[in-house]
Amino acid sequence: MTALPNPLLAVAIEEGPGWARLRLTGDLDYDTSHELVARARERMTAQPDLNDLYLDCAALGLCDSMGVSALLQIHRDTAARDARLHVEAAPSFLARIMRITGIDHLFAHAEDRQSARGGGDEEATTEQRPSPTL
Repeated sequence: MTALPNPLLAVAIEEGPGWARLRLTGDLDYDTSHELVARARERMTAQPDLNDLYLDCAALGLCDSMGVSALLQIHRDTAARDARLHVEAAPSFLARIMRITGIDHLFAHAEDRQSARGGGDEEATTEQRPSPTL
């Protein structure tokens, strides 16, 4: 029996040299969190030079405790390979969850990426580098 993709969470992928962005649409919960972890791990395996993994959460509708657990697992996976995990465009409910649980400090911020690049104000293009985090 083949598992079908969960219709509650869609993950679109953008990538470039040294980075990948997973755009999340839907719910990150008990039923879907394993899918996000698997997709993040697939990206890390497919891109051995990955330095930055971005999770674009702008279209996320819900995040429960298993979703938080998935974020923590992806953070552990990226940290183990010396890469940075960025949570972008977190809806207010997700920002609040991350703040209350005390995990918001685990995710890289826009200023972290600038200092890693040397602080330049270079023009970003989607094909070469990720767009700035919100």
